[in-house]
Amino acid sequence: MASLRQQIATTALTLTKFRELMKRIQENRPQDDLSIVKKAYDYSLKHHEGQSRASGEPYLVHPLEVALVLAEMKMDPVAIAAGLLHDSVEDTSVTIVDIRKEFGEQVAHIVEGVTKISKIDFATREEAQAENLRKMMLAMVDDIRVVLIKLADRLHNMRTLEHLDPDRQRKIAEETLEIYAPIAHRLGMGKIRGELEDLGFLFLDPSGYEQVEKAVNARRKQGEAFLAKMQAIISDKLKEAGIQAKVESRIKRLYSIHKKLQRQHIAVDQVYDLFAMRIVTRSLQDCYAVLGIIHNIWRPVPGRIKDFIAMPRPNFYQSLHTSVITEDGTPFEIQIRTEEMHKMAEEGIAAHWKYKDGPVSAQDEQRLAWLRQVVEWQRDVSDPNEFLSALKVDLYPEEVYTFTPKGKVVVLPRDATPIDFAYTIHTEVGHTCVGAKVNGRMVPLRHKLHSGDIVEIITQAGHKPSRDWLGLVKSSRSRNKIKHWLNVHQRERSIEIGRKLIEKEARKYRIPLKEIKDEDLLKVAGGYGLGKIDDLMSGIGYGKYSARQVLARLLPAGATPSMAGDIEAEGLSNKPGAIASVVRRVFGDHNAIMVKGQGDMLVYRARCCNPIRGESIVGYITRGKGVAVHAVSCPNITNLMYEPERRIDVEWARDDSTPTAYPVKLTVYCDDRFGMLKNITSVIGDAQSNIRNIGARTANSQASVEIVLDISDLKHLEQIMAGLRKIPGVHEVQRLQKI
Repeated sequence: MASLRQQIATTALTLTKFRELMKRIQENRPQDDLSIVKKAYDYSLKHHEGQSRASGEPYLVHPLEVALVLAEMKMDPVAIAAGLLHDSVEDTSVTIVDIRKEFGEQVAHIVEGVTKISKIDFATREEAQAENLRKMMLAMVDDIRVVLIKLADRLHNMRTLEHLDPDRQRKIAEETLEIYAPIAHRLGMGKIRGELEDLGFLFLDPSGYEQVEKAVNARRKQGEAFLAKMQAIISDKLKEAGIQAKVESRIKRLYSIHKKLQRQHIAVDQVYDLFAMRIVTRSLQDCYAVLGIIHNIWRPVPGRIKDFIAMPRPNFYQSLHTSVITEDGTPFEIQIRTEEMHKMAEEGIAAHWKYKDGPVSAQDEQRLAWLRQVVEWQRDVSDPNEFLSALKVDLYPEEVYTFTPKGKVVVLPRDATPIDFAYTIHTEVGHTCVGAKVNGRMVPLRHKLHSGDIVEIITQAGHKPSRDWLGLVKSSRSRNKIKHWLNVHQRERSIEIGRKLIEKEARKYRIPLKEIKDEDLLKVAGGYGLGKIDDLMSGIGYGKYSARQVLARLLPAGATPSMAGDIEAEGLSNKPGAIASVVRRVFGDHNAIMVKGQGDMLVYRARCCNPIRGESIVGYITRGKGVAVHAVSCPNITNLMYEPERRIDVEWARDDSTPTAYPVKLTVYCDDRFGMLKNITSVIGDAQSNIRNIGARTANSQASVEIVLDISDLKHLEQIMAGLRKIPGVHEVQRLQKI
């Protein structure tokens, strides 16, 4: 009886949601045939029967909520049907063939693009994440509805994230902030991006979220009263000028405030655009007329006027931004745009798409140019970590608008250099770049470009890229072009070195070179998991394998040359064919790092990032110094890993019975007030950490406190940082990788 009651309640809940969905679609698209939506609902109801979510709700509620988000975007019935079916292949016995048979090619293609790759046993979570993102992006090129469904899916998952365990919450929130919110931003979908960011912030840094929320709420009442007063003044002035416009106020989103506080190390009081006015006009001419009226009422803040109408952002966001100061010295921001611009700012590509039922049209091609570039270079990137880090860079907003001497606009990422500019013009211009003139003056290649700069690239025939450039460039296009050139040429060089080393060792042990046959070398290469002799020679040239060890594998049993004393010098096992996981003590302490699949290799923690126990780590084979172990988050990793042959898997040893302290440097940005230092040291003391060094600097009622303290592992560090962020008056706590 109880089971029957539960079934009736479940059916009633899902039916109510479905009726709400149909009503929403009919309001937005009254002319559309909704039979495919009804069919998709019945199909999902049948195949998800008996399944429930972590919240205890029937599973079908999730596809229905995803479909509702799509309906709010005013998407077509095909997209909404695919939204209802998006989890059916992953979570039920249904196959893509079944979907294609029942709902046609379009729906099947979209569902397949959204479905995760689950049949392959990936080595790491990063690899699985990278492959699923690759798959989704390839599908997006053909049909943008794939990513719109994925964003709707992620939005509902984030809205119900509290039902998962803390570890999964953090992983999903992190992925949302690093991948999905930036994708929404690049597609111009401000509304969805804002909610994804705030939810990600809430679960990734609850104490930081609470602190910003508290600071905003403390100012909300006063801010709303101030905005109401400004709104009345603006409305009266526009009426006098005969301009019809909608004047509304908005409070900056919490995550945006948090990022600004982090970036500029300021207090909430110093955020100019915490409270802002938005004026939505009827025409482009009215936008500029309104700007003139505003500047007649209040004085504009120099350097804070931005014309994104004449120079739209890469995601096609258009608006006029100005910050003004009232008579009593209060600064606030005003955004001015047309109704069409406002719709595009909120909905992005979905605003164009909602009245279409087919693949991407020529109108949307320019908006998706960045995506096509991503798809173009991702095919050549085999390493999942490299793909993810490059993708994250590519997704962040481009903010520098530069010009060629002929006046062509070149949009680049913030802090881009002339090398980025050169590669944007053409690959060969990048490769042969030797210098640059910015605004008529010669500048070094490391010079950071600013909006409005006129850049002239100086080239020289025969000049080639330098590995050092990887530390200078900011765009993924430049980075990948340089890496590709280096990979090709470094590989050629390493193969040549490898062959010479084999020849040298053969002569040393008086082994005739003519006895070393290609088929024997190929067999040895296979023993290392390699498919070609060149791969083996390249590995020897890089220092990953020893020429002597390779030679030993070629000799008959019992004829192995002595290798005593070579273990530390060359990082090798003296047991041919053995696959060992050997521990080498790091800096002589007990806290060892495991090197998988190699001999007893010299290992050390890289000083650029000083990884601590619990952090994700990766090994990089250096020439003559052993394996440098970096944190996966280390900014140098992207530059180092352009040679995948030199990457090696490492992990923290499981034996952590003896406590060890790692020195970690933190910077605390806070108010300069009495007792602040005492509060900071109390938090550190309560967490049972020793302070090695502490120093403070103050200016304009603000302070930065630098502390070097002993940390046992990543959880210990996170506990201390969370405690410091809870101190009233602390704006941000940052870990400095280099000590």
